[in-house]
Amino acid sequence: MYQTILTSIDNKVLTITINRESKLNALNRETLRELHLALADSFKNTEVGGIIITGAGTKAFAAGADIAELKNLDKVGALNLAKESHEKVFDFIANAQKPVIAAINGFALGGGLELALACHLRIASENARLGLPEVSLGLIPGYGGTQRLPQLIGKGKALELILSGDMIESDLAYTLGLVNRVVPADFLLNTAMVLMRKILSRSPLAIAAAIRAVNSSYQNNGYSTEIEEFAGSFETRDFKEGTTAFLEKRPPKFI
Repeated sequence: MYQTILTSIDNKVLTITINRESKLNALNRETLRELHLALADSFKNTEVGGIIITGAGTKAFAAGADIAELKNLDKVGALNLAKESHEKVFDFIANAQKPVIAAINGFALGGGLELALACHLRIASENARLGLPEVSLGLIPGYGGTQRLPQLIGKGKALELILSGDMIESDLAYTLGLVNRVVPADFLLNTAMVLMRKILSRSPLAIAAAIRAVNSSYQNNGYSTEIEEFAGSFETRDFKEGTTAFLEKRPPKFI
């Protein structure tokens, strides 16, 4: 049924695996489309109580967006991409009435980290590396990173990570509050499953109400500002240089 993801249900827990291992599970348009379809189905399916999202293989949860797809977008295209992705994937997850856990099994960079940030809980393997490197491409995060990261770790640390574009290791991510737990890679999915089953043993109506209540404290227009600034970046020479350098595998030369 799907070309870029795998799905399996075990005792009311749906596991969605981003299955582009050769591309480090980068989030291209088709992957985002299929994530939406799988999530939409699971939110309606009474046989699914909660969702775990992870990546195929041992190297990456999701190593960002597909830069080759981004490179040729103009401002309007970028604006539409960000708005649609927020609506159908990132906000869709964050506002879900069923719990969603990210099982971060390696690199979670750019859009990949933003996908994890949209989930209600995050468990990372010891080899996970997390970051928002968009500024090295002449961009800013466009899938909620400028909003959800400060909510989790505070404005100062979030700005440090966003402005430097640096990756951090899972232990530091845990110390900052970016992830809930860090476990050996071999125990990652089992840990996520045990936690999800504990959650699903509680009242589903109360869980949904708790998610709505927590989310309500963060409602503002910040996401709209992020989308506008993200799309505006696509008109800059820094974006053209940053993405070209990335695809040519060389350091960018910003003026």
